[in-house]
Amino acid sequence: MITKPFFLGYSPCPNDTFIFYALVHGKIDTGDLHFKEILLDVETLNQMALHAELDITKVSYHAFGYLREDYCLLRSGSAIGRGCGPLLVVREDYAINDLQWKKIAIPGRLTTAYLLFQLFSADFIHSLSFIEMPFHKMMEAVKNGVADAGLVIHEGRFTYSSYGLKRLVDLGEWWEDETGLPVPLGGILVKRNLGEDLIRRINSVVRRSVEYAFTHRDEPTYYMKQHSQELKDEVIEQHINLYVNDYSIDIGEDGVSAVKELMRRAEEKGIIKKSRDDFLCGM
Repeated sequence: MITKPFFLGYSPCPNDTFIFYALVHGKIDTGDLHFKEILLDVETLNQMALHAELDITKVSYHAFGYLREDYCLLRSGSAIGRGCGPLLVVREDYAINDLQWKKIAIPGRLTTAYLLFQLFSADFIHSLSFIEMPFHKMMEAVKNGVADAGLVIHEGRFTYSSYGLKRLVDLGEWWEDETGLPVPLGGILVKRNLGEDLIRRINSVVRRSVEYAFTHRDEPTYYMKQHSQELKDEVIEQHINLYVNDYSIDIGEDGVSAVKELMRRAEEKGIIKKSRDDFLCGM
């Protein structure tokens, strides 16, 4: 019988607290599986996964490119979709070529937002400088001139205009036009050394947690508001509608194709090293 809790990392963003609400609040039967939740911003989780500090964790798909030997991807819990990609926002009326020699605020070098920007700007990225900061501080930084542009993720997609900022590039739209695939933002990883049987059980409880949240839509609201950077009901609702969907229940064939294509392009550009292709947990 398993008694030791698994360290489960996910972000305080509404999509993650919505997904894991049932699992960590005893709303579903997890049998002898116990979990110790750790809520941190996704870039911190990315870094912790690089040091194998977490048994199960949400990570950016960019970070997953460096983790495929030690971790595999669960079928459930992913943030993948259409019309949900990161935005490059600016204060001034810049064109894309005006960004050369400018400072760009990013939510972390292992975020998928940064990887998508690297792929998008391959011809001129050498002329840019980057400032890393927590995602919820980026719009204020662009507004106040600390950065000339910022890569907006999460709730920022719905609130950037309230800071007087303008959208310059929708990187999700660019990705979809380029590939015809949904945008793979983040997924739930499990250490491979836990073994196939245990991984299968973990995936099952994550899936049931997502399904519970969908069928008890209002129940996770208090938990989401406890941790969200944005407390307005309409913003939280927009966030859930955009980032939690059928791909969160099961990644599906086109979700797998999207992750494979992201890895292929990053490998082709030399951003990540080629690694094992069996990245999806066997189940």
